[in-house]
Amino acid sequence: MSSQNVTSENTMASEKDVFDISGPTHLTSINWTCEHHRRSVAASLVQAVYVLERDRQLNRHSLEAFAPPWWEFFYFEPIRLLVDDADLSIFGAIFEFKPPSVPYTSALNAPRFVIAFRGTITKKESISRDLSLDLHLIKNGLHQTSRFQIAMQAVRNVASTFSNSIIWLAGHSLGSAMANLTGKNMVKMGIILDTFLFNPPFLSAPIERIQDKTVKQGIRIASSFITAGLTVALQGRREKPASEDSFTILSSWVPCLFVNPSDHICSEYIGYFKHRKKMEEIGAGSIERLATQNSIGDLFLRAMGKESEPLHLLPSANLTINLSHSPDFKWAHGIHQWWRPDLHLQSKKYHFR
Repeated sequence: MSSQNVTSENTMASEKDVFDISGPTHLTSINWTCEHHRRSVAASLVQAVYVLERDRQLNRHSLEAFAPPWWEFFYFEPIRLLVDDADLSIFGAIFEFKPPSVPYTSALNAPRFVIAFRGTITKKESISRDLSLDLHLIKNGLHQTSRFQIAMQAVRNVASTFSNSIIWLAGHSLGSAMANLTGKNMVKMGIILDTFLFNPPFLSAPIERIQDKTVKQGIRIASSFITAGLTVALQGRREKPASEDSFTILSSWVPCLFVNPSDHICSEYIGYFKHRKKMEEIGAGSIERLATQNSIGDLFLRAMGKESEPLHLLPSANLTINLSHSPDFKWAHGIHQWWRPDLHLQSKKYHFR
């Protein structure tokens, strides 16, 4: 690759970090009950965490730092940076809303705190640790990592100290898995937090990419019967999956999922929720209620005596699909798409019963 191309790529990467170039500057007044505004602010604060870490890696300090406008524009301040103990990278931040002296109604329904987590950064200072966490995620072991323990402690401390305040969780990609896992744990502690999951990983075969709808539906139905059968077999051996109780506990929590059909990392959520509805329609709802809360991989782990609860399976969700044209996978998986004013979105709320 020529030096000119490298310079061009670095310039494009830097421009994505500049709020005035890439940020939602059209949001000059925030309506905290508007879904587009809420989504845009949450995504911008996740982007702020990405830029904080890139500022650190590129030694951009003080007036040279690119990150501050991503929170200042919405009147937030970072009160704590979440730093990984393995590579000292910034993987999250706690932002506090501190609006200027304006009528109270302008801040009505605004979150007092937003806890945001970034995804993987493919730069030499962070890629090794981030990829190892991606591997832990694939093996359903994210909860065993020190980064998650740091995140969980931070969320628990804010939620317990400010129990009467509105608190948001937000994350993108690997960061959305972190927000998902912390959010689930908080629900089990009796605390429900508004949660925004951008391009959340769904760990399964890419069935959603199959073009033939009949074949795709047949595979999903067969998979449901196999998964339900294995679940019943485990219950027959008195090895009741923890996910059965967990799904009931988590069903009242409705995180906001933002997915793109062209992003194979998260697109399986589309089929996952649509298939649940389809199984109800064909009279196989009881089968699907067993299948939807388990994955075949995790069932095999339990059969070997390793208790495992699949992170990516959710009982309830407000699913938003970006149907806008995606020029490539990188764009479809990116965080920047979620604050654009010209999106073609389709949203539907799913409740587990």
